[in-house]
Amino acid sequence: MRRRDLIAASAVLPVAVAATTAAASEKAAPGGAVVNISGVGLPVIANGRIQNYVFVSLRLHLGGSASPDAVRPKEAYIRDALVRSAHRTPFTVANDWTRLDANALSASLMRSAAAIVGRGVVARVEIISQAPRRRTGVRAG
Repeated sequence: MRRRDLIAASAVLPVAVAATTAAASEKAAPGGAVVNISGVGLPVIANGRIQNYVFVSLRLHLGGSASPDAVRPKEAYIRDALVRSAHRTPFTVANDWTRLDANALSASLMRSAAAIVGRGVVARVEIISQAPRRRTGVRAG
């Protein structure tokens, strides 16, 4: 019987730890709540062609009394708007195909988020990491 209890506890433990970690990471900001968005693949376009992809992890800092529970259902729309704007007006850095222009990306996402979740819900966008798909064979400044 103890063995059965141990197996049952080991099955539930990872789920509880993951839920606690997710809740803690989304309340990490002392001034307000945050929503993390990871793994968004954005193109690096130069000379009218896709030269590389950069995978970006973002943190949306929510303003005022906005809650992560109100923003999470709209995350797919935010991702879609970001990818569409990256194809329309690339966030390419001149002479570097391994990273994106963080200021242009943040400004575009702020405009899109205001239209998707409402004005003032997203106070600022923090780019946590940028990981290029290819690191060799690309032009770097």
